[in-house]
Amino acid sequence: MATVSQCFGATSAAISVSSNSRKLHLPSCRSLPGRKASFFVVRSDSGSKSGPNSRARRADQLITNAVATKADSAAASTASKPGHELLLFEALREGLEEEMARDPTVCVMGEDVGHYGGSYKVTKGLADKYGDLRVLDTPIAENSFTGMGIGAAMTGLRPIIEGMNMGFLLLAFNQISNNCGMLHYTSGGQFKIPVVIRGPGGVGRQLGAEHSQRLESYFQSIPGIQMVACSTPYNAKGLMKAAIRSDNPVILFEHVLLYNLKERIPDEEYVCSLEEAEMVRPGEHVTILTYSRMRYHVMQAAKTLVNKGYDPEVIDIRSLKPFDLHTIGNSVKKTHRVLIVEECMRTGGIGASLTAAITENFHDYLDAPIICLSSQDVPTPYAATLEEVTVVQPAQIVTAVEQLCQ
Repeated sequence: MATVSQCFGATSAAISVSSNSRKLHLPSCRSLPGRKASFFVVRSDSGSKSGPNSRARRADQLITNAVATKADSAAASTASKPGHELLLFEALREGLEEEMARDPTVCVMGEDVGHYGGSYKVTKGLADKYGDLRVLDTPIAENSFTGMGIGAAMTGLRPIIEGMNMGFLLLAFNQISNNCGMLHYTSGGQFKIPVVIRGPGGVGRQLGAEHSQRLESYFQSIPGIQMVACSTPYNAKGLMKAAIRSDNPVILFEHVLLYNLKERIPDEEYVCSLEEAEMVRPGEHVTILTYSRMRYHVMQAAKTLVNKGYDPEVIDIRSLKPFDLHTIGNSVKKTHRVLIVEECMRTGGIGASLTAAITENFHDYLDAPIICLSSQDVPTPYAATLEEVTVVQPAQIVTAVEQLCQ
């Protein structure tokens, strides 16, 4: 596991967070009052993949240090901003720790979450601070401790359940689907189910790749569950706190390749909305909808597009269920063109659902068919070169935008 973590760190260290991202995101976050009802938040890291692209073509089309995106050049350096710097997994831990201090009903359970500190160290130090009853190590039996967490939520606790790895959550799919998502309805509203389930995932050779991509679409079909995907340390902490406070079951997807991404976040408390998208970069020519790790592939492509004379609008949808159709719709009405970029599986994936929602609600505003770049429906290759072919690359995004804007 240590070797895997080092691999994740090396990969994600090359990714940086634009100072503009937090600037644009701040207005969409709000403080939420604490709630006493229990809830079930399902957290899990997710990654997905996308179509092929040749290396030569990518090298010709992609300009990594092209013209800066809007407001990047005017933004102050990260070091000069108030607040403190955290890696994404540390931001998750800080949000979790703040909520445990605020609300004694918040507890954590899962494999190795206690004194070991979790496989990705998100719960490091919490067992020493809050004790073994609030940070409970469980046997390797995902269906059992997930069901236990749901039952605890029914009694008024707010459990956070870690599945250690995304793929392991399939073993608890019955509990998540038939119990977590349905009990509030089948009990006539008598029980609220507040829990967070974590299951880190990645792509290709990274642990849990296959199930990460499929579970996004699987969970989306479950009634009664919300889904959000974090992409920066700022929204990772804000979404974690919002998920813990929500009275609905919430699945918080994280991507292991973003765990070592660093950003300066505010010292003061903040909570992000679970149902709002983030405007990453305003533009006029095309709306690019993305989430999780693909946000950074899109922003890399955006630099090339600006250099070529295009003005893309980039939106991190964040809320995978329900979609923020207000923000998305306003963007579609302005640009009249839509490109969706995701790592989720193409068939039955998030992009497919998003395409349907946009077509149903904003078809009259579209001047071109919606293009969706997503994972191919093939098993994730182990070889690095083959893995790269299955994941959307920045050059593909550039080509798709040029096609849309013809």
